[in-house]
Amino acid sequence: MVNYTKSSMIIDGQDYQNQMLPTEIIKKIKKIHIRTARLVNSMMSGQYKSVFRGSGIEFEEVREYSPGDEVKSIDWKVSARLGRPFVKRYREERELVVMLLLDMSASGLFGTGENLKQETAAEIASILAFNAIRNNDKVGAILFTDQVEKYIPPKKGSAHVWQVIREMFTFKPEHKQTDIGAALRYLGKVCRKKALCFLISDFLSPDKREQDFRQIRAVSEKHELIAVLLSDPKEFQLPEGGILCAQDSETGELVYYDAYDEKTHRRFYEEKMRDYALSLQNFKSADVDCIEINTEISAADALSRYFRIRERRKR
Repeated sequence: MVNYTKSSMIIDGQDYQNQMLPTEIIKKIKKIHIRTARLVNSMMSGQYKSVFRGSGIEFEEVREYSPGDEVKSIDWKVSARLGRPFVKRYREERELVVMLLLDMSASGLFGTGENLKQETAAEIASILAFNAIRNNDKVGAILFTDQVEKYIPPKKGSAHVWQVIREMFTFKPEHKQTDIGAALRYLGKVCRKKALCFLISDFLSPDKREQDFRQIRAVSEKHELIAVLLSDPKEFQLPEGGILCAQDSETGELVYYDAYDEKTHRRFYEEKMRDYALSLQNFKSADVDCIEINTEISAADALSRYFRIRERRKR
């Protein structure tokens, strides 16, 4: 039996009423807020601002090169066509639009530790949302399976972030399978200006992998796209002993394994690792950053580590 309660949550000193949420969900959200508040308010907030602000996302004009302009800003195509150097100028935006694309397919319901993959994904998105709001950015979300199931337009403010977080933890999708390409195509329709987009998924759709990464590559040419690759450590190994019947959570397909056989264990592990490595390679080929997070590590620590790496790279 699930207990429901109507209680309040305080975010940024304001009190927002929950709408009959399960007690367990309220505890998880409060735990995440308390756990990440220090990081978001201090170190992580500074990292986020340093990495993602002030780089000039919106293109403004091409003008002739002047002494002192950075070489990396030269527009080589225009320069070659006109026979003299020209540089691209960008307008430094005062705010960002941060879009959170969250995979809600049935494979996210897997988890062998404290959290399911879907709960870890919601925690990651919550931390990113808190960072964005602290820096006066707009936050929006796309919750998807094999179709877009929920779109939350980007807005500012703590009340809006609470709405986004509540949806991520409580939304019940109608479908089970995954279509990342469909979510990215939808992003292109609703987000015309360049945005900072976090695509959070386990990327377990091998039959669509090629078309997914074509779409990832296309979107990354317009938006700042960062992938968050989720996993659970136990996904890469079979239990010891027995004849195991495994059901694909998205398709319902049944597969039998002889868990007594060492070769079966090895083949299973190698196949899973090969799929995982292929995803990483595809991100690299698409020139898209990928943050690897599994359900047994701290999502806040993993994101903070990525911000530090990206900050060093930017310098």
